[in-house]
Amino acid sequence: MIEADGEPRDFAARLEQWHSDSHGIWHFIPVPAPVAEALDGTALMRRLESGRRSGFGSVKLTIRIGSSTWRTSAFPMRSSWAIPVSAKVRKAEAIAAGDLLNVTLIF
Repeated sequence: MIEADGEPRDFAARLEQWHSDSHGIWHFIPVPAPVAEALDGTALMRRLESGRRSGFGSVKLTIRIGSSTWRTSAFPMRSSWAIPVSAKVRKAEAIAAGDLLNVTLIF
């Protein structure tokens, strides 16, 4: 069961892979525009409530892909948000870069 303050937001997105010589390989889910707008609002609201910006401007959330549910953070990118997906989850759900995922977020 997902526990968080907000309403669930469901969307489909492809798992992407990012390569960096200095930071290795990362797998992440890009957040589509309607959900990204809601994340923008949540980030602003939390910043106004606390008086400070969270680490890297991130927003803590709960995510579900398949039967895996976990707490993580969404990170602002140039024009949207990205959510990292760990090797543990990728292995448990048998997913790889390029796969289309059904995602549920609560933030």
